[in-house]
Amino acid sequence: MVADESKTVTRRRLLTGCGVAGASLLAGCTGGTGGSKPNTDGTETSETGGTTSQSGSYSVSMEPVGKVEFESVPKKWVANNGSWADMGVALGVEPPKAVWLTSRYHTQYYDEIPGVSVDAGKMTDLYQDGVSKELFYELGADVHVIDPNFLMNRFKGWNQSDVDEVGNRVGPFFGNSIFSRGYKWHENYRYYSLYEAFGKLAKVFKRTDRYEAFDSLHGEFQSKLKSIVPSKKQERPEVAILWASGNQPESFSPYLISKGTSFKQWRDLKVRDALANTSVRDFHANRGKVDFETLLEIDPDVLLLRGHEQQTRKEFRNTVVSFMENHTVGSKLTAVKNGDVYRGGPLYQGPITNLVVTERAAKQVYGVSKSLFDRKRVGDIVKGNF
Repeated sequence: MVADESKTVTRRRLLTGCGVAGASLLAGCTGGTGGSKPNTDGTETSETGGTTSQSGSYSVSMEPVGKVEFESVPKKWVANNGSWADMGVALGVEPPKAVWLTSRYHTQYYDEIPGVSVDAGKMTDLYQDGVSKELFYELGADVHVIDPNFLMNRFKGWNQSDVDEVGNRVGPFFGNSIFSRGYKWHENYRYYSLYEAFGKLAKVFKRTDRYEAFDSLHGEFQSKLKSIVPSKKQERPEVAILWASGNQPESFSPYLISKGTSFKQWRDLKVRDALANTSVRDFHANRGKVDFETLLEIDPDVLLLRGHEQQTRKEFRNTVVSFMENHTVGSKLTAVKNGDVYRGGPLYQGPITNLVVTERAAKQVYGVSKSLFDRKRVGDIVKGNF
């Protein structure tokens, strides 16, 4: 997948002329978001009408990298985060060799899915007090499912020449920062929904059949959610999503519900955002925090605390909730008094994770007791039995 010198020159000229931020040297610039389309015979038809065989070269497009060319289906890969890693698991491919932070890839969600298991302990943290180019060389991935703009804007150390070097000498970048819509540097190119991004990755790994099976399951899941959500807005709870560091938090980072994929379950359940009509600004806006006194002024029906997904429900209640129940101000909150303080879900969601945490969220805010999706069916799709 390493370009030869002549291709490198050609692609550099194309990238210079197209203005697509963060495109790797293996990515030609197309000016669109289309890509190859699956055919019934296992080949793919490109936007320009050409076809590629299962064993031949092919291309897939995604902003901001443009059209990325693959000589063969990638085997070794790295993922920006648990959203993309989970998509790969859903497609039945080998887990990524690395993610940004393994501690935020919560693989325990797979415990509920028959035949699906991932050990994040075998993965490498891409971020280790910075991100080293040498680590990318050591990993030797066929594709980096990472938005290159994330690398260049989330910390100091990488620029476009670094992205070009790794994309050319190791493997191309293919990704979009879909989990949040709070980054200024993402405003000049499109975001993708969870399933739009999932469909793109399915084309990279040529597993569109599994994607389509998940898409069908997701559609059925959404229909069930519609029957759960109260039709009248005022009957839906007001929730506050906050990041609570440690088991005895005194301040919280506020997360206003947005269109990013990390809020998908709350949008689908149509809860009301208790912070939306207040002076509290989203954490992404100013890295601000709120204390118990501010929360008491707002007094949400439900508190959803992020940063505790590694804990079981019992562990969370015995530590964080117990602390709040005994806190001078925290104990006065309606959510604390009513027992409506819950783990708020992960930052990163893929198709499997989303099913698990959305069902959990439905139980938290609407008291749903029944199962909303078939675990065995999910496992069968991952294995290709559908």
